[in-house]
Amino acid sequence: MIADVEMRRLRWRCRRGLLENDLVLQRFLDRHGERLEQRQLNALNRLLAMPDTDLWDVIAGRSEVVERELQEMVAMLRAA
Repeated sequence: MIADVEMRRLRWRCRRGLLENDLVLQRFLDRHGERLEQRQLNALNRLLAMPDTDLWDVIAGRSEVVERELQEMVAMLRAA
């Protein structure tokens, strides 16, 4: 379970310059944020380090991540 302070930081990091990313990430956090395991949180943080357009291409399915540990998080984001 994620601490309140950590969740606020994560929500802030999910505020992106690209509206499409904002919508998907906020919806994802509303649905799954409190239940994220540490490995999932690590994967999400790695994805959040990507530039906005690259992240959107991954979420939209126009490109794929090759790292297996990121693929689960991408699938969860796409389902949100």
